[in-house]
Amino acid sequence: MGGSRPRHQTAQSLIEQRLTPPVLIFGLGFTGRRLARRLLARGSDVFAAVRAPGRFDDLARLGLTLRSFDADFPPNGIVFHSIPPLAPAENSQIRRRIEACAPRRIVYISSTGVYGHAQEADARTPASPADERGVARLAEEEWIATGPWSHIILRAAAIYGPGRGVHVAIREGRIPRGAGMVSRIHVDDLAAIAETALFSALGGRWPVADGHPCPSAEIAAVFGGQRSENPPKPAIPISGRKVDGSAILEALGIELAYPDWQSGILASIAEEKGGIAPELRPAPG
Repeated sequence: MGGSRPRHQTAQSLIEQRLTPPVLIFGLGFTGRRLARRLLARGSDVFAAVRAPGRFDDLARLGLTLRSFDADFPPNGIVFHSIPPLAPAENSQIRRRIEACAPRRIVYISSTGVYGHAQEADARTPASPADERGVARLAEEEWIATGPWSHIILRAAAIYGPGRGVHVAIREGRIPRGAGMVSRIHVDDLAAIAETALFSALGGRWPVADGHPCPSAEIAAVFGGQRSENPPKPAIPISGRKVDGSAILEALGIELAYPDWQSGILASIAEEKGGIAPELRPAPG
């Protein structure tokens, strides 16, 4: 007899799995890894274009199919694209590979950097990039928006989570990013939004952030106890922005698992340590 099926995998779920198009990941980084795990857990067929397959053995063991960028991928799938802008020749190569997949839909992770000098941004704020990175992000958005596929663009605020964020910089004795107002989104929440967006019909361009922006200095005041023996120097004031990411949550019917940085950082530290989250308390003066 063959192996038994998991009890939760009903006949209906098996039908849905066969009808669900494959997901092709271009950008198996901080967010892409989290998204891949979510998709594999739901039984999706997931492929990823990578340059060094050995780096992703953990995901391969879970069922992720790793292929080189010049390999063939299933046509008519859904593409998750989170590769940041690269040199023109590399960008052109990535675009050709995505076009060769003939995807039905693309979900692109852009950045709130496309809002330039805007101090506040929401779903109605026009893009007005003020630096080369913002200009490159917007150019990639425009390429995606004019393609023969459906698409949705998620303009992510600062992405943090286990191993990444202000709390990690403090622990390592590095200077926080500054005293300007900064909006953030936990990587697991961004992955959950991307997962829902992949299988939705929603289009457009949407800022993604939790509802509690703050200066990095405010985080340092709470988590300064995590710092190394060489504490960071005082934060240098920099420009930032408050991002209202509520519109995409309402449109997709999603609630954030980490609606504020306090809960998100505590969960991140707990995962980093593999134990219980530390008590939230002000750092000693």
